[in-house]
Amino acid sequence: MLNKNSYPVIKLQKGKDEAVKRFHPWIFSGAIQQIPKQLSAGEIVFVLDHQEQLLGTAFYEGGNIALKMLSFSKEVIDYNFWLRKISVALKLREQLGLLNNASTTAWRLVHSEGDGLPGLIVDIYGTTAVFQAQSAGMYLHRNAIASAIVELMQGQIKAVYDKSAEALERMDKTAGLNEYIIGEAGDNIVLENGLSFFVDWERGQKTGFFLDQRDARSMLKKYSAGRKVLNTFSYSGGFSVAALKGDAEFVVSVDSSKKAIELCDRNIQLNEFESRHQSVCAETKKYLEIMNPADFDVIVLDPPAFAKNHHNRHKGLQGYKYINFEAIRKIAPGGLLFTFSCSQAVDRQSFQSIVMAAAIETGRSVQLLHHLSQPPDHPVSIYHPEGAYLKGLVLRVG
Repeated sequence: MLNKNSYPVIKLQKGKDEAVKRFHPWIFSGAIQQIPKQLSAGEIVFVLDHQEQLLGTAFYEGGNIALKMLSFSKEVIDYNFWLRKISVALKLREQLGLLNNASTTAWRLVHSEGDGLPGLIVDIYGTTAVFQAQSAGMYLHRNAIASAIVELMQGQIKAVYDKSAEALERMDKTAGLNEYIIGEAGDNIVLENGLSFFVDWERGQKTGFFLDQRDARSMLKKYSAGRKVLNTFSYSGGFSVAALKGDAEFVVSVDSSKKAIELCDRNIQLNEFESRHQSVCAETKKYLEIMNPADFDVIVLDPPAFAKNHHNRHKGLQGYKYINFEAIRKIAPGGLLFTFSCSQAVDRQSFQSIVMAAAIETGRSVQLLHHLSQPPDHPVSIYHPEGAYLKGLVLRVG
């Protein structure tokens, strides 16, 4: 029997504790035997099995994923806890060569379950840390987390911006307005492998920039020399800038958002590549349908999550199939297709299978050159395979 102290206790049903005993950080609502009355989302709880043996310390979140494990032992969740956990995450980024890196000043400091902090994303953009809580518990502790980041970064971080409102709203959880927790707006220009990007973390998608495609952009740069490149779902032009740096003959960036096109153009100008670039504000599907065969030697398909959950997984897979069919059908002979899925509900094998189905319908010869994934500052806990959300393939089409 647990000697109760400051936190409420939640007991699990018999036979419903196997996943947490294997260190999976999520506990679903159906596994819970008993919830204390008047427990609010975001409260810290101790989790017990049906025999009242301690399983760990968690945030109670309510909803389908009712508990998110902060520790698989008894913990006091105080400022020292945040210092210790974020220090471990920071040490990994130091080992990866991202800390004090003169050519790359944008990277992820905390990647949710991958860093043992489910529901927390922290991205570093120069001297600003962008904090995104994806759980009520993390949001309630945002001030302590922000202070711990500033302390551990030893003066390198001047501001912490809270970008939690949209993420929590999508989960039907309430949050205040996005705002600076510490400091104020600073320089929005960052570097990635020596390339300059303007990042709008206040109004942009996610935390402002898709840091998870850093390695893929670096690979595209190596394959772009002398080629005509189409970058679809281009957002702020990360792949476009990388291809142009790799001496692409010409790059066309396509996005349905006028604001995204403006960001893309700004980044093209920032790197002085205007003469070899064109932006098109259009739906990617329609653009692929009307473009001429063999217009492009390289095509990048990096769409938003077509399958946001398992309920719309089939529809999402059909969306991936269609755009890959059009790209494979029309790319120039010997061309390269960089194709991605960021849908957590679509696993790597399913994504590869649907791309293969698209290729079969074109009748063209297709070779698989590379499997791509998120970079190591977006680590995946081996106990939480769901964290491997980004899947990519590089294909050569004959």
